Amino acid sequence: MRKYFRGGIAALTGALIATSIVLTPAAGAAAKQDPDTQKLAGSLATQKVTWEECTFPGVDPATVTKFKTVKGLACATIQVPRDWHNPADGNTIGIRVSKTETAFKGTSRQGIALVNPGGPGGSGLPWGAAMALRTPVLAGQYDFIGFDPRGVGLSAPLTCSYTVPNSTDVNVLNKAKVDGCLENPLTQFITTEQTAYDMDFIRVVLGEKKMSYIGYSYGTWLGTWYAATFPSKTHRFLLDSAVDASQSTLENTWDLQPRTRDRQFQEALLPYMTRRDDTYGQGTDPMEIRRNWEKAGGTREFVGQLFAAWFVIPAMYDTSQYHAAASAIASVIDAAEEGTATGTDSEKVERIVAKMLTVPGLTDENKAFIAKGKSNALNAIAKKERVAVKATTAAAEVETWDATFEAIRCQDGQWNQNLHYWNYWLADLTVNAPFIAPFMSTPLCAYWQTKNSMPKPDKKTFPRLLVAQSELDAATAYEGGLATAKALPNAKLISVDNEGSHGLFPYNTDCVDDPIVFYFQTGATPRKQFTGCQALPLPNEDKTFDVGGKLTNGKVKIKMITPAVKEANKIVKDLLSGSSTAAADESGMPANL
Repeated sequence: MRKYFRGGIAALTGALIATSIVLTPAAGAAAKQDPDTQKLAGSLATQKVTWEECTFPGVDPATVTKFKTVKGLACATIQVPRDWHNPADGNTIGIRVSKTETAFKGTSRQGIALVNPGGPGGSGLPWGAAMALRTPVLAGQYDFIGFDPRGVGLSAPLTCSYTVPNSTDVNVLNKAKVDGCLENPLTQFITTEQTAYDMDFIRVVLGEKKMSYIGYSYGTWLGTWYAATFPSKTHRFLLDSAVDASQSTLENTWDLQPRTRDRQFQEALLPYMTRRDDTYGQGTDPMEIRRNWEKAGGTREFVGQLFAAWFVIPAMYDTSQYHAAASAIASVIDAAEEGTATGTDSEKVERIVAKMLTVPGLTDENKAFIAKGKSNALNAIAKKERVAVKATTAAAEVETWDATFEAIRCQDGQWNQNLHYWNYWLADLTVNAPFIAPFMSTPLCAYWQTKNSMPKPDKKTFPRLLVAQSELDAATAYEGGLATAKALPNAKLISVDNEGSHGLFPYNTDCVDDPIVFYFQTGATPRKQFTGCQALPLPNEDKTFDVGGKLTNGKVKIKMITPAVKEANKIVKDLLSGSSTAAADESGMPANL
């Protein structure tokens, strides 16, 4: 069985790698000078930082115990200017930082490496210790640094409030939500640009000349922004599961995302079920499984949405949970065919989950995954019921919400403001991405204006870096990672064919991990721009099956709407012509699946 984010990295084969690498050149002599965060911060650059024992809210105690075995783990709050463009205004905010001291002293030490897990809005505080445990080879040369970006976790949080308007028009509601958030004086400063400056100031406070970085998902956008702004301070950067950083905004990444969900569902998860008909009992034709899923209500029915949101989609992020996801799909289909999908929504969930737990071969990790999914589903039902009650009350109620995710993705570059475009976008999804379409709604960014944009990398100074991307990534499309690797000067792409997991390194194969480790140790990148690797087998399988596109010259050639997806879409259209689609934005589902 595959291992994700566990264990050591495969031993380096230096002699082999050395035949296919190039060394990082020095930055051009005429390079534009980086912003000087030490000078901009003024007296904050000499602040006294008090390091103390770390706490990690939301992390289970067993994992925290493991973290505390990491040498030198300590946490502190560093004060930074609220606005790096006007640091002299006297306003500051706190950034919570964790440090480790695992690197061996001496010439082999490479310095610090910051880590960001994505989001935007994900807590990165535990990730210094986590990376030290995940990649002990690099921990001997790097002190990994975790941090909660501004607006997140134990750093200065961003919450927004708005008065609920007396209207059922989604456009009126969304605009009220955005306008209310913009009234918070902190909102305008919760951006990737400001966080990039915070990262550089962490480097200053820690007394380092340069910094390295590992960013996952949205963290690749943050890493690209830093490298474009502070190229001379950039040491080694890995962009793992990359957004489309060839664009000046994040809009294209989220435009692609719904279709990548449908693609992995049809191209990888359902074929996996057909190869294990003895376990799931759904036949050997993925199209027939899809037909039966849709007959059972699919994601147009609330219960189907619950199982997609909390059992299927999470397994697309980590395909080691495919067995649990397949069990959910099979159990939903069986319940519909047996006529047992009756009662209240909560009763249906209880009954279907009980059936899931009878599927043979569930591991302890699968059972924990299922227990968490069940809890989330029942909480979503409770939230839906609260929303229904609230809808009968008078308007003018004040709602408060955590706004970091929306503030960052909407303020990092101007999204399309034409509501007719988004109406067309939603209508198109009902035809070309019907599995995920019921979850989608007009994004708040359609009502949010900004003048920010991703800075363009300077070809003379932009550092060499690595991009790692899986073929069927359902969160950050392979197409976006490929565009990033082509657009960023000197970037090299490591493609993993037949893989769907989101977040790869360490992957525990020589092909993926060796060039990444060697790059962090030496600065050398693969000689060719594109390196193609094979995926590990899926759970309970002893070989890797070819799905999706084809690996050619280090790149995966795949269509966004593949022939299999086209056929599945036709099945849905023919089967469900004229049926209504239930909205999920007020059902307690995750806003960003």
